[in-house]
Amino acid sequence: MAVALDLKDEILELKRLRNAVILAHNYQTGDIQDVADYVGDSLGLAYHAKSTDADVIVFCGVHFMAETAKIVNPKKIVVLPDKDAGCSLEQACPADQLEAYLQQHADKNYYVIAYINCSAGVKALCDVICTSGNAVKIVNQAPQDRPILFVPDANLGAWVMEQTGRKMDLWQGSCYVHVEFTRDSINRIKAEYPDALVVAHPECTQAVRLLADEVCSTERMVDFCKKAAVKNIIVVTESGMLHRLKRECPDKNLIPGPTDRCACADCRYMKMNTMEKLRNCLRDLTPQVEMDEQIRLRAEIPLLRMLEQSK
Repeated sequence: MAVALDLKDEILELKRLRNAVILAHNYQTGDIQDVADYVGDSLGLAYHAKSTDADVIVFCGVHFMAETAKIVNPKKIVVLPDKDAGCSLEQACPADQLEAYLQQHADKNYYVIAYINCSAGVKALCDVICTSGNAVKIVNQAPQDRPILFVPDANLGAWVMEQTGRKMDLWQGSCYVHVEFTRDSINRIKAEYPDALVVAHPECTQAVRLLADEVCSTERMVDFCKKAAVKNIIVVTESGMLHRLKRECPDKNLIPGPTDRCACADCRYMKMNTMEKLRNCLRDLTPQVEMDEQIRLRAEIPLLRMLEQSK
């Protein structure tokens, strides 16, 4: 009599049969993080997608992340558990609107820096890509004789200007999750834990960033929490990050940053992926990421430029 496999075992067996690698963003649910080969932020995921020798890349994140993997791996099969897992930042900057804006302001000769949270079509219109983990380094390497247009996240762009002193024109997009954190919501939790340190993602508003002891990417949050001299740390980013931090910093009391409406912040797009959908996409090799080859080639240039400038 055949023994029924549980869901995790099914996924691992399908991964072996497909010669697949499972990449998961820090904002994925804990069960998905636990079955993944690599868990990290957008920069780390981009490097792993570029270097993998697997035949199939399963990207547990949102659509633009799977697109990024396909851009640098055109010959590989790239699948994601839910094709509708999108991103409010990607939606805030449609490629046709950016193209029209650049044509309208052609006289400015913008050097366009795109946060990786954007579509392949937007990447194809840009000079270089960045993540929250390398944005300061990328902006510091931008030409001094051209004005910078930073898309699509205005909050990240404003923080980068504070760090670099470099003036940039900012596209007015935002992450719907990170703007839910407010000064009042963070102050309320600080009142409960007056000795706590606050670490916040740069996609938060300036009012929240000003309350933070550290503003950094999710990957750098791990190092910050490990080295923090105090036990209590308020983590102001999407709730999935707490799973990884609790695993890597078991001696810390990690407190989710609350919003005005709830005790923590979930991204509805990140949470569209489930273990069942992960199993199904490995089994069926669908939904696959496909894109126009001309767009892919154009998008690959700024993406590879980012990887080179981030070394």
